[in-house]
Amino acid sequence: MKLTTRSEYALLAMIHLSRCDRGEAVPLNQVARAQKIPLKYLEQLVSALCRAGYLTSTKGQKGGYVLAKPAEKITVAEIIRLFDGALAPDQSVSKYFYKSTPIEKEKKMLALLRQIRDFISDKMEKTTLADLR
Repeated sequence: MKLTTRSEYALLAMIHLSRCDRGEAVPLNQVARAQKIPLKYLEQLVSALCRAGYLTSTKGQKGGYVLAKPAEKITVAEIIRLFDGALAPDQSVSKYFYKSTPIEKEKKMLALLRQIRDFISDKMEKTTLADLR
């Protein structure tokens, strides 16, 4: 697993929004400035987060973005999977994005990769935005 800029920026934005008052819409330019994320890039990420049900938007003078669920209910794993796919170090051991690879010939290596996957997945599934405030 390797985090891309997309998932890193998405996590930064979500952590920032989780720190704001619950229900208070935050303008996107404020998030971009605070987290040093290019606004145009953030707009694309936020669009995906809205479609996936993690954010809601409001228009108007007091418009902006709000977490669609409590921060305690959004895990790091969910956000990373949305943008980067598998948490596994190799697709042949991925639970959600399995794809056959040559390493499957070596059963002990495959077992090691599964252990790594389980450790990473367990940590990220148990860590919520609330934990990172």
